[in-house]
Amino acid sequence: MTPLPAAELHLHIEGTLEPELLVALAARNGVALATTDLAELRARYRFADLQSFLDIYYASLPVLRTDQDFYDLAAAYLERAAAAGVRRAEIFFDPQTHLGYGVPLATVFAGLSGALADARARHGLSADLIVCFLRNLGAEAADETLTAALPFRDQFIGVGLDSTEVGYPPSLFKAVFARAAAEGLHRVAHAGEEGGPDYVWEALDLLGVERIDHGIRAMEDPALVQRLRADQVPLTVCPLSNVALRAVNSMAEHPLPAMLEAGLRVTLNSDDPAYFGGYLDDNVAAVGRELGLGPEQFAVLARNSFDACFAPAADKRRWKAEVDAALAGAVQH
Repeated sequence: MTPLPAAELHLHIEGTLEPELLVALAARNGVALATTDLAELRARYRFADLQSFLDIYYASLPVLRTDQDFYDLAAAYLERAAAAGVRRAEIFFDPQTHLGYGVPLATVFAGLSGALADARARHGLSADLIVCFLRNLGAEAADETLTAALPFRDQFIGVGLDSTEVGYPPSLFKAVFARAAAEGLHRVAHAGEEGGPDYVWEALDLLGVERIDHGIRAMEDPALVQRLRADQVPLTVCPLSNVALRAVNSMAEHPLPAMLEAGLRVTLNSDDPAYFGGYLDDNVAAVGRELGLGPEQFAVLARNSFDACFAPAADKRRWKAEVDAALAGAVQH
């Protein structure tokens, strides 16, 4: 079926760096790559687990140097997202990575924000930025990152927690998330992908997050499932990513149908689409093909995504009406 209108809420802009753009930016900025052969680069975009993926992922990012580079990166994603039916995108980025390569935050924000503004004008696509903390760099570095980002407060709507999960529980970041809350920022966190249900509990109870990114391992804890259902905490699930990183063995074994059956507020997302086999519509196609989801279930996922996003209520109502109209058309045919 044609993808329904949806919000994408779990998308790392650095993870949209396709090999073609990687090579072009490397040439533009005089950055040497191990190879510029596109077939070889695509072959390298394969890995056994989260850490091996992160090693490849971070090795590509020194090509991003100027505001034009960040603009081109975000503009390419937003163009692709609009074609996939995305009406709203809440986009993660990792300031610490770029600061580590000597790129000023002003440069990063200028490029990304410029692309978001143009996507609104060109495609009517609503989009905002979420600053993520790299959990493996620790809580003090996260706090320093928040301090560095606050002068650009009008250009981002929230904070998140990403990168290596195991060994870096949400509890380490309680203070910086409390500070973000005091600034009026939305809070989300990766939990329950590699880490177990205890990480999800901590993200909820200690960080006060409004959404859980991934969260698939919550299904291992019936009490947690009950909590997530009762509070309708959104879970930004990324099926192709979960299979690529071996969080689940195969798409056929993915817990998404069970999560829907349990009444959880699940949403579909692409995570790092350049690396994980596709964008939002590719995830829709994969779960439809492998898990047998039909139009009604996809409509639930789409409505969930709008309920879970941080856009104004009037926009959410308009987008959900689009979903209802599209579903009615699909059922008639």
